[in-house]
Amino acid sequence: MPKGTVSRYLLYSLLVVLAALFLVPVYVMLITSLKGVKEITLDQMWRLPSALDFSGYKEAYTKLVPNLRNSFLLAIPATVLSSLLGSMNGYVLSKWTFRGSNLLFALMLFGMFIPYQSVLIPLIQFMQSIRLYNSIPGLVLVHIVYGLPICTLMFRNFYVGIPTEMLEAARIDGTGFFGIYRRIMLPLSMTGFVVVGIWQFTSVWNEFLFAVTLTTQKQQPIMVALQNLSGSQIVQWNVQMAGALLAALPTLLVYVLLSRYFVRGLLAGSIKG
Repeated sequence: MPKGTVSRYLLYSLLVVLAALFLVPVYVMLITSLKGVKEITLDQMWRLPSALDFSGYKEAYTKLVPNLRNSFLLAIPATVLSSLLGSMNGYVLSKWTFRGSNLLFALMLFGMFIPYQSVLIPLIQFMQSIRLYNSIPGLVLVHIVYGLPICTLMFRNFYVGIPTEMLEAARIDGTGFFGIYRRIMLPLSMTGFVVVGIWQFTSVWNEFLFAVTLTTQKQQPIMVALQNLSGSQIVQWNVQMAGALLAALPTLLVYVLLSRYFVRGLLAGSIKG
């Protein structure tokens, strides 16, 4: 057997083993969510359920559906607005450079490294002063501001690969700042929007610290409600696992449906120019 074929088989075997190890927690979550309470014990953790029991999903959905709605009301506008603003920032910082633009970009990127915990107290005081504390619009504002640095960085790197001659030709034809952005940059950056959108949607959907400190029960997103689902004394593991799968389903669907464009967007920035 050729040496290259042996190496390929070894590589595939290693990948299969790593994939199996990665999927073990998913397997345990799935079969636990389909068991009745009496079957959930440590010695039966790996066994398939004797009969499919969807009561855990029913109870988890009943308890989580209001918070699921909150998460959609939070993640969708926060993703759209931060992506759009990040796109405009990247456009300005890559194609309309001005004196101090590099310093401004560096200061903006510095926001990526500020720990959430260090700004919680002043952030809560600020949100109370503008009357957006304990509200979904307040959380949207926080995630837009915190998402701007990474969105700007990703779009700036994407726009650097677009030929400047194309923009100069548009300027000669009399197209202004917003005209160039609307007619040239936006159509060329759809794959960039997919990459940034998936990243931002996943980050906002899975975020916990801001959600638990800036909202109370009625306004809390699903990740906080999922934590509260465990109860204080007895944990219904089938309900907990079903809730975890329901909470992860939207981000999984977003990635599955847009994965082709996601990979294309990641490669676009590396092959242009």
